[in-house]
Amino acid sequence: MSLGRISVKTIFLLTCGGMTASMLVICAVLVWMTGEIWVLTTGGLLMLCALAWMFLLTVVFSKRLSVFTRELCRAMDQMISGSGEPVRAVDSETLFARIGFRLSRLYDIMQENRRKVDKERQELQMLVSDVSHQVKTPVSNLKMVTDTLLSKSVTEKERREFLQGIQNQTDKLEFLFQALVKTSRLETGAIRLEKKDAPLIDTLAMACSGIVYAAEKKDICVTVDCPEGILLSHDSKWTAEAVFNLLDNAVKYTPVGGAIRISVEQWEMYVKLSVSDTGKGISESNQASIFRRFYREEEVHEQQGVGIGLYLTREIVTRQGGYIKVVSEPGKGSEFSIMLPAR
Repeated sequence: MSLGRISVKTIFLLTCGGMTASMLVICAVLVWMTGEIWVLTTGGLLMLCALAWMFLLTVVFSKRLSVFTRELCRAMDQMISGSGEPVRAVDSETLFARIGFRLSRLYDIMQENRRKVDKERQELQMLVSDVSHQVKTPVSNLKMVTDTLLSKSVTEKERREFLQGIQNQTDKLEFLFQALVKTSRLETGAIRLEKKDAPLIDTLAMACSGIVYAAEKKDICVTVDCPEGILLSHDSKWTAEAVFNLLDNAVKYTPVGGAIRISVEQWEMYVKLSVSDTGKGISESNQASIFRRFYREEEVHEQQGVGIGLYLTREIVTRQGGYIKVVSEPGKGSEFSIMLPAR
């Protein structure tokens, strides 16, 4: 029989029975050896005293155990409901105090996990809200155009214009979903950034290849000033994605005939990568908000985009131990600077 399954009452009875039997045997042996009856009487009195003290000890221990069990259940109920914290014992030498200390540690861990779950739930709610807000406009436009095409007769020119509108809205949805996939994979750790020594000029070339056509279409001059010998420990693919997002915004908000300049400076602790343009600029009141997910200024809603590029850029840079800053003034262009650790 397992000792853990025996009740306290059974243990008490077995102990008393064993003690009584042992003392009776000892008394009987002493009487047989001495032939004195008073030895048996004395042994019986000692046995009764021992049983009395044993009974008193058991009662006290039982009450103490009952109080501890009640307090333990109350503390665990409070931990489960989150309405209270276990009382931390001052004396750490007793068994009850050690159990209480571990309960307190367990409570702290549960509270921390609860805070993380609440934070993740809030972020998920914000993401769902942001996505639904971004998807609502193109879906409404698509529904309106398809309803028009189904319910009215249109000319060939109007039909082509409607189809062009449908293509623009589907392109916006595709861009949104791709951006969300990249962001979610980065945030959840599905993709880990792997820093390796690589020429920074190759990363910039990869980023610039994505905006060449759009820059030529708007007659924007793009210049790159980067020493070829700079080797930097970074994730080339994701850093190129971050720089591309800056360049893509620069092309969008720079007027026809403008200029974009990419420059690299080698500092002692950091490598500074700057993207400057001659675009519309950003007001000081909005500079703190532009890195938020899905944030877009009111005056640029006519431009394509969903406001996730700068957020993704900041995530990529910070996960490599760097940071990003912006210097801008309305009407005088903007300069975004990425600071990446040199070592």
